[in-house]
Amino acid sequence: MATQEDGKTPNLSQEEQHDVDKNQPPRAAVLHEIIRTQGDQELERNVAALWWSALAAGLTMGLSLMGMGLLNSRLPDGEEFKVIASFGYCAGFLAVILARQQLFTENTLTAVLPVMSKPTLNNFGRLLRLWAVVLVGNLCGTLLVAYVMLHLPIFDTKTDLAFLEIGRKVMENDASQMFAKGIVSGWMIATMVWMIPSMESAKIWIIILITYLMALGDFTHIVVGSAEVSYLVFAGELPWKDFWLVFAGPTLAGNIIGGSFIFALISHAQIRSESSLPGKAAADPRHPQQIKKDQ
Repeated sequence: MATQEDGKTPNLSQEEQHDVDKNQPPRAAVLHEIIRTQGDQELERNVAALWWSALAAGLTMGLSLMGMGLLNSRLPDGEEFKVIASFGYCAGFLAVILARQQLFTENTLTAVLPVMSKPTLNNFGRLLRLWAVVLVGNLCGTLLVAYVMLHLPIFDTKTDLAFLEIGRKVMENDASQMFAKGIVSGWMIATMVWMIPSMESAKIWIIILITYLMALGDFTHIVVGSAEVSYLVFAGELPWKDFWLVFAGPTLAGNIIGGSFIFALISHAQIRSESSLPGKAAADPRHPQQIKKDQ
C-alpha cells in the first residue's frame, strides 16, 4: 500500500490504482511507436493499393475547395465572414483522414519515423516509392476534380467566381512565401498526426482545429492548393509554368521540410534522448493497443 512518504495518495485500493494508471496520458515514446508502426504498415503496401487510395484522396480533397467556395458565395462580403467560410477548408481533410485514404502530407511524418528508427537503404527506397506514388496520385485526383468542377454545369456563376478568387488568393504569394507557409503547414499537419493517437475520441475536433487554423493563416498545402490553383489554370488565368514553379515546387518543399525534417526529426530526437537516460523505462507499461482500448 502506498504511504504518504512516497508522495502517493494513501489507502488506494488495487482497482483504484489501476484506474489511475489507465487514465495517465501515454508517454511520447508510446505515441512515437504507434505512429512508427502505422508508417511501417504504409511502407509495406503495394503500389496499386497506394495509387488508388492516393487518387481517391486527391478527389476527396476537392471537398475543401468546394466547401470554401460554397460558403464564400453564400455569405456577405467582408473579412468577418471569411472567418466562417474558412471552415469549408476542413471538409476535405475530415473526409480523407476519417476514410483512411493516402494523403501525402500525412506520410511525411508517419512513413518517415520507420526510416529514422532504422535508416537503411531499403527503408529509404520504400519511403521514396511511397512518397512518389502518393504524391502523383493525390495530384492526379485534385487536378481531375478541379477540371470537373470548372467544366461541368454543377455550380452557379457566383460559386464559380468564388472558386477563382480562392485560387487568386493563393497566387498572391511569391515562391518564397509559398515555401515559408508550406513549412508551417507541414508542421501543423505533423502535429495533428502526432496528437490523434493520444486523443482518438477527439479526432474530429483535432482535425477541424488544425485545418481551420491553416485556412485562417492562408498556409499553403500541396494537395488542397493544387485543386485551388489548377482551377485557375483550367480557367485560362494561369500558365502551367507558374503552377509548377511558383506554387507546387516551393509548397511541396516546404511541406516536406515542415513535416519531416523539423517535426519528425525533433520528435524522434526526443524519444532517442529519453530512451538513453539511465534508469529510464524502455516503454510505457501499457501496450499501444491497450491505450487505444482504454480510450
